[in-house]
Amino acid sequence: MPALVHYELKPKHCEIREIPIPKIGPSDVLIRTKAVGICGSDVHQYHNSHSWKVNIPVVLGHEFGGVVEAVGTDVSEFAPGERVVSETAAVINAASPFSRTGAYHLDPSRLGFGYGVDGAMAPFVKVPARCLHRVPDGLDFVRAALTEPCAVAYQATIVNSPIEPGAVAVVIGPGPIGLLCAQMAKIAGAAEVIMVGLERDRPRLDLALRHFATRIATVEETAADPDAFRKSLGDGYGADVIIDAAGASSALRSALDWVRPGGHITKVGWGPQPLGFSLDPLVQKAVTLQGSFSHTWAVWERVLRLMSSGILDPMPIVSKTAPLEAWQDGFDGMTNGRYVKAVLLPNGAPDADV
Repeated sequence: MPALVHYELKPKHCEIREIPIPKIGPSDVLIRTKAVGICGSDVHQYHNSHSWKVNIPVVLGHEFGGVVEAVGTDVSEFAPGERVVSETAAVINAASPFSRTGAYHLDPSRLGFGYGVDGAMAPFVKVPARCLHRVPDGLDFVRAALTEPCAVAYQATIVNSPIEPGAVAVVIGPGPIGLLCAQMAKIAGAAEVIMVGLERDRPRLDLALRHFATRIATVEETAADPDAFRKSLGDGYGADVIIDAAGASSALRSALDWVRPGGHITKVGWGPQPLGFSLDPLVQKAVTLQGSFSHTWAVWERVLRLMSSGILDPMPIVSKTAPLEAWQDGFDGMTNGRYVKAVLLPNGAPDADV
């Protein structure tokens, strides 16, 4: 079968290669991939700008949904023909204290699809049955494939951020995760959701304003008078919650400027740069700084219910759907900003509305 393989740790060393259809073990399920999202981490691996270990060669893709093709001998909870999506924790240590308490996403030995083991940018992918969730009737596969980034946003915004009805929330970074965090903040009841990005992100900021945010601002505008921007938030003391989905160290510095005393900052964006500035404002304001990583089984179930109900809709961030063979346009489009999110269809259009 054709698969998009990251084969060497050099920029743009990814290509379509013919590989065998995976053989499943007793506790595995073989999935016929219907849709797989291109994540920013896939793009980073394509450009060799990632900051995590990659077990090359590896098939890319960890945001996916499909149809059960076959099940292992020990699998009784799923059957061929069922529509499913998969979590990303492909390999975990079930005996670790993290896994035993349901925090398997924090298991240090965890390996994910697309970097640790083969992912889903291929017609078929092998998945442990424990990773699977059923797709509700009526939910198309393009939306279902975005359960994973929606779960990342839910974990950061709902689980790890104290957003209460009426709160003022600022989201820094209008990438797919930042845009979904803005939507989650709105769902959580924030009265004001302010999306901040660079001037070059203007199309994404405008998208946020159309669908998720009550207001937008650029980094360049806020840099001109940081105090004025902070005073424009809520009652003038700053935001209740700031979600840093940008990753760059400068974003965290801005968050410390804009958060109110006693407020909360959640960092979900990755960035390898050293901080290079004082954290004294964190102490002076008694601010809570919270990291957020990945997601859990319960989060996936809630995200699927939210999407099924129509309360959560990730489709505004989808700029392009395309066959697997057109992968490079999707990767390049996300690199240069033409696309917010591209979704690949390894087995052709999975739904009538795609």
